[in-house]
Amino acid sequence: MIEKLEFKKLREFGEIINDTFLFIRQNFRPLLKVFVYLCGFFILAGMIAGIMYQLGVKTSVNSPGGASSFGKLNQVFTFNYFLVVVFSICSYAAMMVSTLSFIALYIEKGKVAPTPEEVWAYFKYYYFRVFLSCIFSLLFISLGFVFCLIPGIYLFPAMSLFFPIMVLENTDFGYAFSRSFKLLKNQWWTTAGAIFVIWVIAYACLSFASVPAMILTMAGTFLPGLENWSQIMIIIGTIIQYLSQVFLMIPVIGVALCYFNLTEVQESPGLTDRINQFGEGKAHTPGLEEY
Repeated sequence: MIEKLEFKKLREFGEIINDTFLFIRQNFRPLLKVFVYLCGFFILAGMIAGIMYQLGVKTSVNSPGGASSFGKLNQVFTFNYFLVVVFSICSYAAMMVSTLSFIALYIEKGKVAPTPEEVWAYFKYYYFRVFLSCIFSLLFISLGFVFCLIPGIYLFPAMSLFFPIMVLENTDFGYAFSRSFKLLKNQWWTTAGAIFVIWVIAYACLSFASVPAMILTMAGTFLPGLENWSQIMIIIGTIIQYLSQVFLMIPVIGVALCYFNLTEVQESPGLTDRINQFGEGKAHTPGLEEY
């Protein structure tokens, strides 16, 4: 029997990548069930908004007559576009909270996958906190990229660790923000490299799954002679795009492993726990009692 993944341990660069997929492989069905139960509503709502937006863009593209520059902007930045953005943030926050809550309960239960009902108890406690923090981190990183790009690159690993700290340590915004930079001290390059590779893999999976969706959406919107099938192609393409968001669980798990690696480097909580468990086990070993 393959031993269940231990989170609280030191890991090299390659081990972080490998253990990310090992954890997914060992807990694929429970993770997928949690994703469907807790993220399904936001994915479905975003999917409906996305379909309405894409159909609206198709109608405006195919409408006769030209439009002014302001009119074209109104055709792009519609109310449905606003809904797509909002539900995208909502679904990403839900995915992050559900995955990190799954990991927290997995550790708490002794490497046993939790049920969606157990994850829900954590989810409803952390969701709005993480949702508001997602908006802040998005604006913060965007400002960093605007100012000469380098600040945004520097901030990205810290903002990635921000959410695991908030959920796994049950902390407030200010503490999680400062602790993320503290954990990165002298470990920025290794952590940033691991996070970058994990995100590249996740986006490669996402892009690979989304290619048919993009082809169908573009064909249904721009190609003439497909009027009878265009709406169906746009709907199918949008559905595939939103379902492929399940791959975004990969970087959440990878960043959580980076967080535990950094805490082990600086504080060794996992080593301390194993020493304590070893001592307790030794004290209660059958056959060693005093007579």
